[in-house]
Amino acid sequence: MKPRVYLETTVPSYLTAWTGRDLVIAAHQQVTREGWDRRRADFDVFVSQLVLQEAAGGDPDAAARRMELLREVPVLGLSEAAAELSRELARRVPLPERAALDALHIGIATVNGMDYLLTWNCKHIANATYQPRIGSICRDQGYEPPVICTPEELLEG
Repeated sequence: MKPRVYLETTVPSYLTAWTGRDLVIAAHQQVTREGWDRRRADFDVFVSQLVLQEAAGGDPDAAARRMELLREVPVLGLSEAAAELSRELARRVPLPERAALDALHIGIATVNGMDYLLTWNCKHIANATYQPRIGSICRDQGYEPPVICTPEELLEG
C-alpha cells in the first residue's frame, strides 16, 4: 500500500505557476516540479473540495492549469469531524482567524487518515513551532496526525 498524501493548495499552485522572480519561490517551484515528476507514482495523492475551491480562484489561466492538474485526483469530503478538529486546532494552537482554512486543511487530512500533508504554507501549516501542538491536539481528539512537510522534505527522497 502506498503512503497517502494530502496536497494543500500551495503545491498544485507551485506545480503549475510560471517560474517566479523571487529566487526562493523559484527554487521551491523547481524542487516541487522535479520531485513531483520523479516521485508522484510512489504515493496515493488526495485533495479536498477546499483545495479545489482555492485552486479555482484567481487568474483564470492559472486556475485552469491548476484544475487540469487536479482533474483526476480523488477528493476527500469535508466531515463534521474534520470541521470540529479544525476549530479545535484554530483555538488551541492558536492560529489567527485568517488561518481558519489552514486549520481545515489539517483537519481534513487528519480525519481522513493521510500519512502526509504536503504544503508550502510554512506560516500556519508546516510551521515547526506549531507541530508539537498540532500533534497533541489531534491525538487528544483521537486521531494520528499526518506528517506535515514541504515537497522538498518528502519528494527529495
